[in-house]
Amino acid sequence: QVQLVESGGGLVQAGGSLRLSCAASGIISSINAMGWYRQAPGKQRELVARITGGGNTNYADSVKGRFTISRDNAKNTVYLQMDSLKPEDTAVYYCNVRGVSGRIATFDFDSWGQGTQVTVSS
Repeated sequence: QVQLVESGGGLVQAGGSLRLSCAASGIISSINAMGWYRQAPGKQRELVARITGGGNTNYADSVKGRFTISRDNAKNTVYLQMDSLKPEDTAVYYCNVRGVSGRIATFDFDSWGQGTQVTVSS
């Protein structure tokens, strides 16, 4: 079982910055992709940013140029640096990690964090 622990959310004024972290723990053989999603009240969950094992990244159009996703493979941790925050970035942010778990018998996993609230005031 792979568990994710998120941190770094909070309240910030428009134009400010926050950095989210998500650490994966458990018996992890490999991680394929790590990403951040968000869900605002009354809206569907949407992809914010994603990074593959090879380091390729993709971003939602609404955050390009403002958000940066990165990962530390040694720590099984993914980060989301959020700059120039806007009120419309207000949402619960969820970490997602996909990979392979186990040592002898392995299986694919697709784990989600508990979510962290980001609130941007105008």
